[in-house]
Amino acid sequence: MASPLLADFPELSHFSREDLEDLLADPQYFNAIFHSLKRVKALYQAQADLGLANETIARNNLALQDALYKLRSETKDAFDEAKRLEARWTEVEREQREVYQRFSDQFLLLRLKHATTAQDELTEALASSFVQGSAETTTSNNGKDIDDFVKEFREQRKTYHKRVIWGDRWSAGQVH
Repeated sequence: MASPLLADFPELSHFSREDLEDLLADPQYFNAIFHSLKRVKALYQAQADLGLANETIARNNLALQDALYKLRSETKDAFDEAKRLEARWTEVEREQREVYQRFSDQFLLLRLKHATTAQDELTEALASSFVQGSAETTTSNNGKDIDDFVKEFREQRKTYHKRVIWGDRWSAGQVH
């Protein structure tokens, strides 16, 4: 008997037609024959092997679970520390800019101009004070007072003129 059934399942070729009909009629008989087929046994064996492989993989995963959680925690801590340091870096850069600003060309020139103005005001106040003081007092030490005033005034004006010269040179680009 050459049928498509026997072509697909050559293991059934030794069964008679009555045996095949009994096979279809009796579920227990069908299951007994079905589970005795080499292909079915191979499929069950492959399924069992895959199940064992899955169990082995699961055991390995469970064995690595604590180490993985520890590593995850360490990674999170390192990430949090990196974020904290990144925020600190921004703060330090801002502080650095503020510190370096005091040494920038524009700021130093501004400080020189303010110091020059303050020096000019100081010498003018010194001269005014001397003029008002000499008008009110006519003592015998007047010559010594004049010499002291001239000496101090010259020193203060010399500082003022040096600052003016430095400021002019700086503005002209002659100071580096």
